[in-house]
Amino acid sequence: MFWARRAAGLADGAGLTPRWGRGSGPRSGLLTPSLVWTNLAAQRWPPFPPAAPPPLDATEASVDSTNLRRLLGATALAGALALTGAAPTAGANDLGTAEAAAEAVAPTAVPEHALTGYWHNFSNGSVVQKLRDVSDEYDIIAVAFAESTSTPGGIDFTLDPVLGYASEQEFKDDIAAKQAEGVSVIISVGGQNASVSVTDSASAQAFANSTLGLMNEYGFDGVDIDLEHGINAQYLTQAMEAIRAGAGAGLVYTMAPQTLDMQNTSTPYFQLALNTRDFLTVVNMQYYNSGSMLGCDGQVYSSGSVDFLTALACIQLENGLAPSQVGLGVPASPNAAGSGYVSPSVVTAALDCLTKGTRCGAFVPDRTWPDLRGAMTWSVNWDAHSGNAWSNVVGPHVRGL
Repeated sequence: MFWARRAAGLADGAGLTPRWGRGSGPRSGLLTPSLVWTNLAAQRWPPFPPAAPPPLDATEASVDSTNLRRLLGATALAGALALTGAAPTAGANDLGTAEAAAEAVAPTAVPEHALTGYWHNFSNGSVVQKLRDVSDEYDIIAVAFAESTSTPGGIDFTLDPVLGYASEQEFKDDIAAKQAEGVSVIISVGGQNASVSVTDSASAQAFANSTLGLMNEYGFDGVDIDLEHGINAQYLTQAMEAIRAGAGAGLVYTMAPQTLDMQNTSTPYFQLALNTRDFLTVVNMQYYNSGSMLGCDGQVYSSGSVDFLTALACIQLENGLAPSQVGLGVPASPNAAGSGYVSPSVVTAALDCLTKGTRCGAFVPDRTWPDLRGAMTWSVNWDAHSGNAWSNVVGPHVRGL
């Protein structure tokens, strides 16, 4: 097991430590934190078992739209939807229409180093903006959020009228325009109010069917898993494998677990990440709305610091995920989260520490990971509220790693 050097000591983790969870406020779930208690002394020790064998680097599975169509063939999407039971669009069995459908969901390859941001399909006091107005610094835009249906595991998406779109087609055109610029646009499932439950084979199939259906309807490049009320790793793995089979090698698949969800490899979220690592794009853990957590050296770190970012990222990097599958998720502004905001300079310092071994805090890793994917923020709307101050600093830095 990897152990990191530390330049200075920290307090022992015994006792109860407050953990900030998403509260019951606006739909963003970030303005009204609720206090939960985490007994760090009761954490399993060591906090994670030995690392698994090195995984397939997710970037190796990324293909552009031309290669995806070559891999899947002209009728691939329609056939995949038929196999999973999802309803194709009218005429999708026709060769020309199937090619158009495959074109619609064929993702642009995600850059080696990428910036991810969540886009609000609602108004919550930040900035209401159309997709076309999102800063060009972002490489992946996660549309927040898809919501549950009456079918267990099923999801759907309804465009909020507050955004000012004249029609759904205008929104779809915005997606296509962003994709033409090389941006991946994915649908995020979850958030604080989500009640999507995948707990058996039937709900796993429903999740896969409905996700593929939304990808077909809107042209989404993939899906983001942001379920914050517990997951079943076995059946969500089953669902994601079905989505991967339907969408092909170009699927953009991201996750945004909370800090507690990735403390060790026995947690359901970590299990899901490892189960699907051969096609997982990136895990952008939420380093905010969190209390103190264990780092990979077994020491306790408080949120809102460079050490919190680096010492917790180290757990994922040393326990089975490729560096290209690890990103740092932070708030775009102090208003975007109940706690855990750090300035863009702290984010860039953490990126440099993990990729180059420079600008570290008290925690100094024994090695570096130059292929680290990048960073994520909640959200592009809160970023815009601050004049894109976050992405204007972090975006160029990510591309320069």
